Amino acid sequence: MELGLKGRVAMVAAATRGLGRAAAEALAQEGASVYLCARTPHAMEVAKEIARATGSEVEGCVADVSTPMGRDIFWRKVTDRFGKADILITNAGGPPAGGFLDFEDGFWYEAFDLNFMSVVGLARHVIPGMKERGWGRIVTITSIAVKQPIDGLILSNAVRTGVVGLVKTLSKELASHGITVNNVCPGYTATERLEELSGAIAEKEGISQEEVKERWCSQIPAGRLGRPEELASLIAFLASEKSGYITGASIQVDGGFFAGLM
Repeated sequence: MELGLKGRVAMVAAATRGLGRAAAEALAQEGASVYLCARTPHAMEVAKEIARATGSEVEGCVADVSTPMGRDIFWRKVTDRFGKADILITNAGGPPAGGFLDFEDGFWYEAFDLNFMSVVGLARHVIPGMKERGWGRIVTITSIAVKQPIDGLILSNAVRTGVVGLVKTLSKELASHGITVNNVCPGYTATERLEELSGAIAEKEGISQEEVKERWCSQIPAGRLGRPEELASLIAFLASEKSGYITGASIQVDGGFFAGLM
């Protein structure tokens, strides 16, 4: 299927590994020009790797999207290089695992900045230009936790759910301008983040990481962990011309893990 992404410019946050990198690769494979960021200088090398693999223009910069300064730097780099952003993929690392009494106020503020304000700040940058051009795609990467809270991830469960409310509200405000806003909800996916979570659980429970992963897989009807590229394929579609009538949606990619009806 031709997705119509050639000539489009995409911003992808936190894209040196895992879901963010897979999203950047999928967009570049479809012919979009991609500007990615991450907290480390590795962003520039990853951009070169994706450019070599896809033949698309891919640039990278160091920027921490949990901070206003980092978001400003990312936006300035994109506009200096490409002059616009047609597509925004928001993404950020997850907050630490733990229960309610494990976290003082500072952890809550950090989680809010990381997973909520990063979306608000980046959207604030891209929306004016999208409205002027009458076209735009915003896709937020959150977690299946927004539909089915995950034990031991109270910060993620609480803060990421706010992004769903933001996405739904923005989708209604922006639909008449040709801008769609959607949320993707990955389930248990084989990423570095999942390795970190399984390691923390294994240490706490005195079991192996493989036992933790086997327990997760036993709860997933598909019987396996997801692959980053499976989520990335959905992101590329939602970022495309073909998805113009899909907005305000929160779509899970979880192998059937979510047990609810909606």
